[in-house]
Amino acid sequence: MFPWNYGFHWTAGSAIFLGAFYTVLIIVAATVFSAVIRTRRAIASRHVEEIRWQAQFHDLPARDRFCRHMLTGEFSYRECPNAFDCRKCETHAKLITRRPPAAPMESEEEIFGMAFPLDRLYHRGHTWVRPEPDGTVTVGLDELGRRVLGAPDAVELPAAGTELRVNTPAWLVHKRGAEVMVLSPVDGEVTETGGPGREWYLRVKPRSGGLDSRHLLVPCEVRPWLLREMERLQLTLSAEGAPTLADGGAPVPDIAAGYPKTDWDVVCGEMFLQG
Repeated sequence: MFPWNYGFHWTAGSAIFLGAFYTVLIIVAATVFSAVIRTRRAIASRHVEEIRWQAQFHDLPARDRFCRHMLTGEFSYRECPNAFDCRKCETHAKLITRRPPAAPMESEEEIFGMAFPLDRLYHRGHTWVRPEPDGTVTVGLDELGRRVLGAPDAVELPAAGTELRVNTPAWLVHKRGAEVMVLSPVDGEVTETGGPGREWYLRVKPRSGGLDSRHLLVPCEVRPWLLREMERLQLTLSAEGAPTLADGGAPVPDIAAGYPKTDWDVVCGEMFLQG
């Protein structure tokens, strides 16, 4: 059927076949070339971690990819189509316009004996963000994240001047053989670092335009989210063959210490959204 084959003759059928064949070949080659160019541009512009986050997000179980508006009862079930980046979501924008979140009645929520101050916003990777008067934001681990990690074996913090992107690694925690990448809750430049010995881990200067917090959980979402997170922790421990937390009991300050035979890499991967 090809011109270089012995006995080939040009006919209407062979012309149609060759036209279709080379059209498909050109389309495939163009697609591959375009993908290579996009990948190189992404790497060159520091988007490789965002690509990795998209892959990690889609590796999460469906129960972990739920839309935040399930927390407030606006959907009975809906998977997030934007990898937890509500800044890209038209549905989120419409719902917030229709029903703005109410101001908290109290200064903090107490959930299973853990305090969650409401002067800050929460990221689903178990960090919190507190806006400061000077325009910077302070970033720390929320109380459940702190108790899952307990006393870290080591922490690797970014240097001042490092640029962070939402949902890409902000700092690395080593805990009992596990390497936990804590996801950044904000876009911006690191100006100062704290650590596990302090209340906070990072101070960040948001990009021009200030903090865009549309993807962060607001006070009215904190309690239903944490109840789901405690359920996720129970399920993860159970799947690893560990006894579950006592019903209604407060998690101990170092949960890992109470489960010495559990694969903590799996537990931390689940709770810190690493698939």
